[in-house]
Amino acid sequence: MQRSYSFIIPVFNRPQEVKELLESFMYLDFHKHYEIVIIEDGSTETSEGVVKEFSEKLSISYYFKKNSGPGDSRNFGMKHAKGNYFIVLDSDCILPPHYLSTVDAFLENNFFHCYGGADAAHQNFTPLQKAINYAMTSFFTTGGIRGSEKSINNFEPRSFNMGISKEAFEKTGGFSKIHPGEDPDLSQRILKNGFQTTFLPNAFVYHKRRISWKKYYLQVKKFGLVRPILNKWHPSAAKFTYWFPSFFVFFVLFSVLFSLFLNLWFSVPLLLYLILILIDSSLKNKSFYIGILSVKAVFVQFFGYGIAFIKSSFLMNFLKKDPQKQFPFLFFK
Repeated sequence: MQRSYSFIIPVFNRPQEVKELLESFMYLDFHKHYEIVIIEDGSTETSEGVVKEFSEKLSISYYFKKNSGPGDSRNFGMKHAKGNYFIVLDSDCILPPHYLSTVDAFLENNFFHCYGGADAAHQNFTPLQKAINYAMTSFFTTGGIRGSEKSINNFEPRSFNMGISKEAFEKTGGFSKIHPGEDPDLSQRILKNGFQTTFLPNAFVYHKRRISWKKYYLQVKKFGLVRPILNKWHPSAAKFTYWFPSFFVFFVLFSVLFSLFLNLWFSVPLLLYLILILIDSSLKNKSFYIGILSVKAVFVQFFGYGIAFIKSSFLMNFLKKDPQKQFPFLFFK
């Protein structure tokens, strides 16, 4: 199949992010035609002026619609796109120059109807962004739980860096209106419809993660609430490893209690793990300060996700609650 690419980018009140993303398109080393489709999801602070700045340099289509969430906005963009292979990005991403040439070369030799790529921290990111990126991607945290690209079968792409063919989009109907969680849900429906997904090596994006500690906690908490819902929708995709953050919560609590009331040696495994995170992140980021922030980020991530996962699992599996009635804030109408 001759591929023509359309980048699908929903945005909500983030014109500065759109500007940085469009600037990165200017440096792509891919010289064939592609289009960029920007969907303004009911923003009060629009990106229309930014789009006009680049309209003569890049092939951009710009749409404004009422707010209905990122999943529905991506579907809107794919319905209006001219290409036959869609690349879905978040507005807080920046592309490295080789991104599209890497994608195109891979799909030329190993065609998949859906792929996912990694995210990385740019050298200009803040220490907090780098620490959170470490917690989200490291082998010793949830990055390790998800596994390496060499060991992943039926990879679940994430919508900040995801490719999907027009054929797969039309057959599945695209993203559902749950958020977060719309991307793993679509990945499972893609698999159920007979398509394959894959991890695409080296096709990473710089993911800024516009975030504070509070926003980060709320984000991972929502991830924890959503996963049992997805497990209920797609039982075959449920994994024991999804419980690991919850086990970490109990591990920390028991370590503290046992060390206080029985013997201090019970704190040693936890301390060794935290020292490992501190050293590994400090070396990777070349900053002891980022290493310290990474330790905090791991706690925020595992406790936020782990406690929410336990709560949602109890409500979904034992009390048989309706997800939309129990957690209406996770669904767009």
